Amino acid sequence: MFSRVFAPVCLIAMALFAQSVAAQTVYRSTMPDGSVIFADQPVQGAAKVETSRPNTSDSGVQVIAPGAEDELQQMQSEREAGQAQVDERGQAEKALRQAEDALASGKEPLPGERIGTAGGSSRLNDAYWARQNRLQQNVDSARRRLDDL
Repeated sequence: MFSRVFAPVCLIAMALFAQSVAAQTVYRSTMPDGSVIFADQPVQGAAKVETSRPNTSDSGVQVIAPGAEDELQQMQSEREAGQAQVDERGQAEKALRQAEDALASGKEPLPGERIGTAGGSSRLNDAYWARQNRLQQNVDSARRRLDDL
């Protein structure tokens, strides 16, 4: 419970802290021996001090250009069409797997699909073979659908 609450609170606090740090003034001081020191206050005894204030304006924020709405809409529709194709292919693959599983599990004859013979044994009747043909047709149909995509 503690970690569920603590982690988001820490992230929010760090984000707020980072914004306040980004707006501070930075001083670049060049010492007489040539070394450069960056600090939040100018260093005494420095030969040269330059002040740098980061640009925190909204000038980097881009708004959609007036003519770009159509292009944006076209890109959105293309992305949705591509996602629809991916979804349809996934459904076709799932249908093929289910048909193949049904065929594999349907090999055993069901009750009533055997007929006794005169010799005392049994053989598979027409209902078994009709069921096997339906299962194979389902697999073939699912495979054709997947191949068409």
